Amino acid sequence: MELKDYYSHLGKLLYAIADIDHVISVKEKNKFLEIVKDKLFPAEVQQDEYGTNLAFYTEFEFDFLDEEIIDSSSAFQSFIDFIEIHQTAIDEHTKKVTLQIAEELAAAYYYTNFKEKVLLDKLKSTLQKIKN
Repeated sequence: MELKDYYSHLGKLLYAIADIDHVISVKEKNKFLEIVKDKLFPAEVQQDEYGTNLAFYTEFEFDFLDEEIIDSSSAFQSFIDFIEIHQTAIDEHTKKVTLQIAEELAAAYYYTNFKEKVLLDKLKSTLQKIKN
């Protein structure tokens, strides 16, 4: 698994959470950008061939999906499929960080709603099934 692909799929997951109610609020968008800037970027040292920190692929994917108005369910399922295919490359730290930032984004706009909770429960279940 290439890290660039993981970060792109992470963008799909975060987009799905933010757009589950078909509206991405300013608070959700700002929280998403904060997560990328304050959590993902500093933790990632690898860069692509152009010198771009790989964590920014999360933002690139999120913005693309938002511009194209992609269905949040499809984006979420794409992330789940990716994780299941590449489960041997997903360690405990990655699982913990993925769930943590997903929960943080879900709580950004008036706490976690029912639809977000359903996604988070499915994410948690999928991540728990991965044994390394």
